[in-house]
Formats: sequence, structure tokens, C-alpha cells
Amino acid sequence: MTTHQQHAPHPAADPTETSWAAPSAEGAAGPDDAARGHGDRDRIDDPEPAARQVLEGSHGPERFLDREASWIAFNARVLELAEDPELFLLERVHFLSIVASNLDEFFMVRVAGLKRRIATGIARPAASGHSPAEQMATITAHAHELQERHARAFHELVRPELAREDIHLVGWEDLDGSTRERLTRDFHRKVFPILTPLAVDPAHPFPYISGLSLNLAVMVRNPQSGKRLFARVKVPDQLPRLLSVDGPRASRLPNGQARFIPLEDVIAQHLDDLFPGMEVEEHQVFRVTRNEDLEVEEDDAENLLQALEKELLRRRFGPAVRLEVTDSISAEVLELLVSELGIDETEIYRLPAPLDLRGLGVIAGIDRPELHYSRHVAHTSRYLNAAETAKAADVFAATRARDVLLHHPYDSFATSVQAFLEQAAADPKVQAIKQTLYRTSGDSPIVDALIDAAEAGKQVLALVEIKARFDEQANISWARKLEQAGVHVVYGIVGLKTHCKLSLVVRQEDQGLRRYVHIGTGNYHPSTARFYEDLGLLTCDPEVGEDVSRLFNQLSGYAPKTTFQRLLVAPRSVRSGLIELVEAEIRNHRAGRQARIQVKCNSMVDEAVIDALYRASQAGVPVDVVVRGICALRPGVPGLSENIRVRSVLGRFLEHSRVFAFCNDGDPLVYIGSADMMHRNLDRRVETLVRITAPQQAEALVRLLARYVSDATSSWHLGADGVWTRHHRDGEGRPLVDVQDHLLRSRTLGRPTI
Repeated sequence: MTTHQQHAPHPAADPTETSWAAPSAEGAAGPDDAARGHGDRDRIDDPEPAARQVLEGSHGPERFLDREASWIAFNARVLELAEDPELFLLERVHFLSIVASNLDEFFMVRVAGLKRRIATGIARPAASGHSPAEQMATITAHAHELQERHARAFHELVRPELAREDIHLVGWEDLDGSTRERLTRDFHRKVFPILTPLAVDPAHPFPYISGLSLNLAVMVRNPQSGKRLFARVKVPDQLPRLLSVDGPRASRLPNGQARFIPLEDVIAQHLDDLFPGMEVEEHQVFRVTRNEDLEVEEDDAENLLQALEKELLRRRFGPAVRLEVTDSISAEVLELLVSELGIDETEIYRLPAPLDLRGLGVIAGIDRPELHYSRHVAHTSRYLNAAETAKAADVFAATRARDVLLHHPYDSFATSVQAFLEQAAADPKVQAIKQTLYRTSGDSPIVDALIDAAEAGKQVLALVEIKARFDEQANISWARKLEQAGVHVVYGIVGLKTHCKLSLVVRQEDQGLRRYVHIGTGNYHPSTARFYEDLGLLTCDPEVGEDVSRLFNQLSGYAPKTTFQRLLVAPRSVRSGLIELVEAEIRNHRAGRQARIQVKCNSMVDEAVIDALYRASQAGVPVDVVVRGICALRPGVPGLSENIRVRSVLGRFLEHSRVFAFCNDGDPLVYIGSADMMHRNLDRRVETLVRITAPQQAEALVRLLARYVSDATSSWHLGADGVWTRHHRDGEGRPLVDVQDHLLRSRTLGRPTI
């Protein structure tokens, strides 16, 4: 059991006491160290030595695309999938729900943050040169356009297709008398007791409207005095948003009719029961988005856990940043909402009912196999299968035989990473387990394995990142559960989020202690592992084991002069190490040797990294970038980036892996890991990249990246003007290759994806 003192964040905030906060002047790594993947990576004096080099020609801030506009463009690409009539219908519904959820987070974090910085006067121009006011104007225009397009996609494209498949979103007026009576009975039993009408008058102030809640604005008239009054009714978020009109089984019947009605419509039809003696004159639906980003002053927090819990309570009361209203709202009601919420005209979004299309997830989950992607069953990695016992693959034996490179969800998470930790927990030869947890599921077998190991007397360390955005409360709960089981729980280093994906198992064997390691690109989350594309490495290589042991010691204790061999570790050496590798490719090209750079990541924003890639392009090095979300790099600009191609692949799986491949004159240097090319990842998080040393695995990753950027692959291409264009058919109208479908079919046929 950990003590109260162990709840406190790591106190080493003094730059002289930890190598995270300020690089020392000792042991600067040279280009040769960068090329080999060795050296005192975390003791480099200048984190970006190559970044000081100037670009050829005159290229100012216009060389960077605006990151906020790029984020909106990413969601427009997701929306294109929802609009695609050739895609499975219920998958299109799912993409509509994803866009709605993404927009919510964008307003809660990015828009709210920019608005806060403008209000405090500390906002500086973006790297693109746009002033804060220009950025906000761009965001506002693009966000309005995207939300309106999102609503049209549902009402004009998807909803009619659902109706043709006998799946209906209905209103009260569409129901017959007997159905209305049944829903009324259900309302009085299951909904009415929860509702709390809140009046607004001299005795009742305007109520607090919680973020993302759905609400009814109701105007009632007192028949005796004739006075009109306002009231608010919150739609309970603990109840299903869309009610199955024909009962819970109807939506699961193959090829059967499925009818749904929004909960707010049912409540609206029974407002007379909430306001007896009053005349209900009108009702409108509205929704508020608030600033819900957390700000915890860790240096001043005696206990990070308690400080975060207090901040989670304050999050509910952040200022409003968006007001969504139905397009039929009256001027009187809208004026009252705007006045009370402190919203200006540009923050009002008038949309057709129903609001909050996240609720479409209920429809997307209907069991109609012909309207979904075909079912995918992940296979056990062939390298783990080679070490099968009577019960399951022996992960330790397989890892001793060779490094095992995993590609999820094509390779099963349950029979690899999860099995690794479960076998470690049950193995009497295992002495210790150390694990990072950034996000995990509500019924996590990973957490259960750590608890089992601790209860079996093993030494278990869990580094729980309780500041993982929007998972803070869940992670606090997991931290306490682990502590109660005897797991040593720590929260990392002050000022940094621990985002790296690491497992370390120490096992007693005949030759002595052996360390087994898993390093991944994705969270230890069994649920998302089924639809997130990620990579992972299982290895017992002594250098990696030593590196990961040192890193865990730095995260849980005091280790200010830690050095690494096969790892690049942020915030000290990921940026500088990658830039050195880029510079090595430039030198190779100028010397007439083979040179090429391939990058796959979620976001490409960091200016120093982008400028390094621009320098490579100017030198003639071909650069391919595969980015899922935000990209501030502007490809194809003459004299700057004509040798850079940027592609984006979206589909049934969320592309989440990060890969960095450098040709190195035909002997590829390839890294995988947790770091995206963003300031927060490179400066404010603990991230790891690990070098893939097995030649066949490195070459397989290079081939995989080449497939992603191939002109024969369906993808979006980013132009020099910042516009993304979808390329999913060839010149004769034939579909291009869906890389995810290709990998699925290959895995089903027994051919590995990597």
C-alpha cells in the first residue's frame, strides 16, 4: 500500500535536479550517434541544433498552415466518409456521430483556449502568422460551415437512406394513438420522476446550464395574471438519448423495422405535466458548450490527485463558448439565452432538430450485418503462434526467440499484449512488473493483471497519468483501486504528462534476471485496440530492457542524469534526435547515397521538425508524410517543399501508429513510438520512440509506409494551398486500394501485415 506522501507528484521540479527540465551541457550526441540510435540522448545541450539552420530562399510564416483550420479540415474528411453513398450505411451514421463528438472537444479545448488567451491578452500570433483575432475568425467561419454541412449530411443524405432500410428517426406526430399511450406510460414511470423544471423569475435566478447538456427552453403563461415566464428543463443524460419506439428488441432484429424518437421530443409532449395550471406556449431545444480544459498548477499542489479532483469540479463551471439552438427558436428565447450565457452572435449555431448527433451512436449500433463492415476477427501474431503451448501462446518463449513486432488490430491485442501481462502476473518466476497507464477501459484486464500480480507478492509499479484529458476521473478511480491492491502508484513528473506506452517485466531465469519489454504506439486499452491501428514491440533485448528500466526509475524516483541507448525520449531527445536523422539523410543525398524520409503520425505541427523536412526537400530528399489529423506542413511549394507528399488515410480503423523511417543508404533506420510531432508531445510529455533493429521488420515497415502513400491507395492528398482532395478512384473510375481492407484480407489469408 502506498503512503500519503506517495500520492504527491514527483517533487523534482528544480531544473538542476532533473534532466527533464533543462538539458545539461554534458555528453552532446553527434550525428553519428543519431544515425546509430545510440548516445547520451537525454543530455544534449541544444535540443534542436539543426533547427537553427535557415531555409534556402525567403519563406516566412506562410510556410505553415493554420493548425486550427487543419483540424477542421480533418473532420471534414471524416464527414466525407459519412457522405459517401458507397460506404456501409450504419458506418456512415457512426462517422456522423464521430464528427459531432470531435466538434464538441474542439470547442471545449481549442476554441475555449484561444478565447481565454485573447481575453487575457497573452495570445501571440500563430506560427502561420495569423493573429489571434484572425484565427478566431477563421475558426468561426469554418466551424459554422462544418456544422451546417454535418446537419445536411444527416437530414438530406443519411436519413432518407435509413428510411429506405426501415430505420426511422420519428417525431411524436408520426406515432399512432396506442404507441403514444405506451410511451406516455413509460414517460411517467421512467422519465418524469427524474425531471426538474427550473423557473426563472425574481425568486429564481437563471439556472446553471452544464456543458454539453441538452435542454428545453420553455415559455409558459400564467392564465390568471397573463404573465409570460421562462423555465428550463434538462434532458436527463443518464437516460438513452434515442428511445426505441418498438421496444429494446426491435432495434436488434435483422431486417426488422427500427423506430427511434429523441427523448427531448417525448419530454416536450408532456410539459403540461411539469407545469400544471400553466399554459405552455412554446418550447425550444438548446445546448451549451463550455471551456472544459483543465489547468492544474502542479508546482503548488501538495497532492496532485486532490488538486485534480478539485479542478474537475471547477471544469463544470467554465465559461460558455458555443450555443446550439434549433433553427425554429424564437427571438425572445434566443435573446434571453444569449444574455444569460454571455454568448455573442458568432457563437450561436442554428441547426435543424435534433441537436447533438452524438446520439446517433444508438442507430449505428443496430445489428444489421449487411449495413456494417464485415466482422473482423483479429489473429494471433505468427511469431506468437510459433510458441504455442496446450493452452495459449507462450509470450516469453516467443520473445526470447526474436523481437515480436505487432500490428493491431490485425494482430490480436488479447493474445499478445494482454496475454503478456496476464502471463507475467501468473508466472511465479516473474519478480516485478512496471506499467504506464494513460487510458484504459472500464473493465480493464490490464489493471486486473496488475492487481493479481501485486496480490501474488510481485513488486508492481503503475504509472497512472491522471491528467489524460477527459479520462481524469476514470484514471483517478483506477489509481485508487490499484493502490488498495498493494500496487505502487505514481503520477510521473511535475509539469509533464506521461504519454509513453511501456510495460516492463522482470523474470528470474536460469541465466539470471531477464527483462521483457513491450513498447507501443497505442494505449493499453483492450476496447480501442479492436479499432485503433497501432504498432507494438515485444523484446527482451538487454539494451531496451536497460533503457526502459532507467526510464521507469526516472519517472518514479530521482535519476537526473539518465541516458538511453535504443530509445529517443521526450521532452529531451525526440525532436533533436529526429532532426539529426533528417540531417543525416540530407548528407547522404548530397554524397550521392540513397536517401528518403517516411513519417506516419497523427499530427504534424512542430515548426522545427517541419523546417527540417523542408530543408530535406530543398536538398532533393524525397519526403512522404502520412498524417491522420492536423498538418501544418505545406507540401508542393516550389523552392520549399516540392519533394514532399502528404497523405491522409481514414477508414474503419483509426490510424494511430507513429513510424519514422530513414533510408540511411539502404540500411533503414526505423523508429516507432508514442510521440506525435506537436509541441505538447515534444516539450510537455514523456514520450518514447524505439529503434526497430531486426532488418526484416524495419524493411516491412518501410514497405507498409510506401503502401500508404502509393498513388494506387485510396487517400486524401494535401495540396500546397492547404486543401485536402480525396483520391479514391483511378482515371477510369475504378476504386483505388483501401489499405485497411488490403491488410485485413492479407491477415485473413495468413499473410502478416508487417
